Amino acid sequence: MSTRKGNLALLQLLLNSGRVDADCRDSFGTTALMVASYSGHYDCARELIMQGTDINLQRETGSTALFFASQQGHNEVVKLLFEFGGSTEFQTKDGGTALSAACQYGHSKVVDTLLKNGANVHDQLHDGATPLFLASQEGHVTVIRQLLSSGAKVNHPREDGTVPLWMAAQMGHSEVVKVLLLRGADRDADRKVCSPLATQHCIVKHLQCFSDKKPLLNGSTALHAAVMGDNHKSVNLLLGANADPTLPNKDNELPADLTKSNRILRALRPHILNGSS
Repeated sequence: MSTRKGNLALLQLLLNSGRVDADCRDSFGTTALMVASYSGHYDCARELIMQGTDINLQRETGSTALFFASQQGHNEVVKLLFEFGGSTEFQTKDGGTALSAACQYGHSKVVDTLLKNGANVHDQLHDGATPLFLASQEGHVTVIRQLLSSGAKVNHPREDGTVPLWMAAQMGHSEVVKVLLLRGADRDADRKVCSPLATQHCIVKHLQCFSDKKPLLNGSTALHAAVMGDNHKSVNLLLGANADPTLPNKDNELPADLTKSNRILRALRPHILNGSS
């Protein structure tokens, strides 16, 4: 409670009493340092460190104090944890790291600090999603530029074959689409067919993203994704980068078959005619 509320005087009183261990945990394995890091209470976090708390303890989920500080964007706390031995190597049960958390939530200052302290730009969740994929999914352009400048692979797919460009196009992040194309993203890469065990998971994921739209079909290109996302800016960016509107998905559907938007159809039509000729 003292660390959650940032009450440094009470925290010091409790720790100095000798009746409370700095590494005491709740039923989920949460330490006071994790709470202070999540809440951004720098002074409380420093006091706990000075009292000998283990910086790299993991919660039941695998999360550490560094993970929580990174997730919430508390850059000064992140720097403090590194100063006293915080590690970027620990993963959550789904493969998440401090870097993947910071990228997912768009905390560019934290991303910079993590990368300077050895975070791996090629980290992956257990489903294969990289920090670049997560940032692309959420539309965090600044973070995407940081990751690409640090060597992130622009075309690295998730296990189901989905690449960052495809996801950005589906989610309607046209500025992300532009950046990824400029950095060499494969404009016509399709989304590979999911394995039988993964098919239901893929469908559920897309239904969660677009509850009012049917899930995108396996084998769809980024252009299919942009059309289904009803995002004309991304469609035009992809066409400007010579994406092929005559490539069908696995059900032999062209991007133009997946929309009733006159604006998007007008954009696609000349390219389809040129492709056919």
